[in-house]
Amino acid sequence: MRVHRRADADHAGPQPQGGGPVSIVSTNKTRSLKRSTRSRSVGLALAAAVLLATVFAVSGGEYSLSPWRVLTILFGGGEGLETTVVWQWRMPRATAALVFGAGLAVSGAVFQTLTRNPLGSPDIIGFSTGAYTGALVVLTVVGGGFLATSLGALAGGLLTAFVVYLLAWRNGTHGFRLILVGIGVSAVLASFNHYLVLRAELDVAMAAAVWGAGTLNGVTWAGVIPVSIVVLASLAAVLVGSKSLQMLQMGDDLASALGMKVERTKLVLVTLAVLLVSAVTALAGPIAFVALVAPQLARRLVGGGSLNLIPTALTGAFLLALGDLLAQRLFAPIQLPVGVVTVCIGGIYLVYLLNRGTQKVRG
Repeated sequence: MRVHRRADADHAGPQPQGGGPVSIVSTNKTRSLKRSTRSRSVGLALAAAVLLATVFAVSGGEYSLSPWRVLTILFGGGEGLETTVVWQWRMPRATAALVFGAGLAVSGAVFQTLTRNPLGSPDIIGFSTGAYTGALVVLTVVGGGFLATSLGALAGGLLTAFVVYLLAWRNGTHGFRLILVGIGVSAVLASFNHYLVLRAELDVAMAAAVWGAGTLNGVTWAGVIPVSIVVLASLAAVLVGSKSLQMLQMGDDLASALGMKVERTKLVLVTLAVLLVSAVTALAGPIAFVALVAPQLARRLVGGGSLNLIPTALTGAFLLALGDLLAQRLFAPIQLPVGVVTVCIGGIYLVYLLNRGTQKVRG
């Protein structure tokens, strides 16, 4: 008797060879796992780099300390003058560099994601200039202390964001238009800032000019702590909304199809990003190009082109900590404003972007 084969064996047809749904899912999971592993590795490396830059920054100065001694003091092993030097004189500046760098970097990541343009950072669009204008008005016209200057910077940044957002609105906001409008508004505000400095009293004008370059010289815990609280709270809020930011990265239409209220979400994210920039500007002045460079550098380090805010924040912290270290050491005992160093870094990066764009056009 002939044994009949099962019907399902007769009609099953050829089995799929690689490229089936299971294979695709497996490939995607593998890529996702590799990106996650690389992201963690990059994050750990950046954290170590941030720690090293901070230790070397704190160890230098007229009262020199070894890096190992600084670490000992930071972990509670110091006493007397050494503890005062580290914790009261140098750590406020180091803390400001770390927190402010992270805040500027995440702010830049938000704007670059919303505009889908590597030039979409608050210092290019004009929000940093607006915050500086608000603080400058308080210093030169109204007069006031740290709190009034901080509120002026916040008001200036938010008002500039509102004006740019309003002028760029055409049935929604689009990245390229937002950048062009922001550059125009920034140019107008920069001219107004020069006018304010020229009309101010000499001592106020000199202080405003140095502060306007972006500096961490002379910061104390009294200023660093409240500003850091605002920056860290805003960072936490952006991290909570990171999924919305990733959806917007895929396009407004897709985000809207997934149920997101696109313009409302953009407005909330822009407000948080402006708050980050304004808080930093209130204490340190408009520190340029950290918000421009850090997000793009973090993307290249992590790979995949996806948005990852933790490496971005660590990259910004490292860039500003390194920039401040160079500002302290390059022409010691003269200390440069850290903004001078970050402008040099940003200028090199802009040249790189232009060269890359030219090569793509020729290609």
